[in-house]
Amino acid sequence: MTARILVVDDDPETRGMIEAFLRSEGHEPILAADGAIALGLLDEARPDLVLLDAVMPGLDGFETCRLLKSDPRASDVPVIFMTGLSDSDHVVRGLEAGGVDYVTKPVVLNVLSARIRVHLGNSSGARKAMTGLDGMGAQLVSCDARGHIGWTTPAAQRVLDGFSPDKRTALQSLLAELIVEASQRTVTVVLGAERFDVTLVGEAGSAEHMFRIALSREGREGDMLRDAFGLTPREADVLLWTARGKSNKDMSEILNISARTVNKHLEQIFVKIGVENRASAAAAATRVIYET
Repeated sequence: MTARILVVDDDPETRGMIEAFLRSEGHEPILAADGAIALGLLDEARPDLVLLDAVMPGLDGFETCRLLKSDPRASDVPVIFMTGLSDSDHVVRGLEAGGVDYVTKPVVLNVLSARIRVHLGNSSGARKAMTGLDGMGAQLVSCDARGHIGWTTPAAQRVLDGFSPDKRTALQSLLAELIVEASQRTVTVVLGAERFDVTLVGEAGSAEHMFRIALSREGREGDMLRDAFGLTPREADVLLWTARGKSNKDMSEILNISARTVNKHLEQIFVKIGVENRASAAAAATRVIYET
């Protein structure tokens, strides 16, 4: 598998050696002498994998990794740390920062090759899965026990892109609380002017948890039905209350219209949805509200 691999190391000899090796393996190396340069290359490089020196002057490897993982352009890119043989604490820090693996220096090239193959394969599978999830509109995020967000599906990332830093902090606190509770209940949270439904789906791997996050349906059900079936606002109201099990008499009182008018709206709704009775209309409405 040919890949674009970003090599971040302040030592020119190490960079040169790894560059030559990667080219011999059929990969395309992109070189950076420090973390700041690496971050500046993201738009141009779009790497499939990052080889990252742990200890560098200025922006070290650990902070560089954290910044990479917080950037939508690189959040799902695997990072392999390169660290000294005796620096076991660096391994722990690297994994905590978001790295997936490490190799020790001096780098053994056949070991590096094996690590690259494994993580490129894992990354490719994960990306295909996320692309499939995005095609279904899945809005999923993973996070650690502190609520720090790792990977996201593209649909979820589009939601998060609209969050201010304060909103992100509030969301992380909520995710951490739900993990402690181990609760799969849906929590509706107000973040700024919008309401979001957040649900713990389950574990997403070692020490990671998966959440579904989406704009809350509460108060939007009528709009959802109107958009799904091409209804008028009043028809959407009638269909919503039908799905909630209300009779024509009940709806007449709730909507302040006559029972005869309710019935006429239902007739038009049946035609637009393509059903023949109230039960089928209610089932169609429920699918739109709770399964989309």
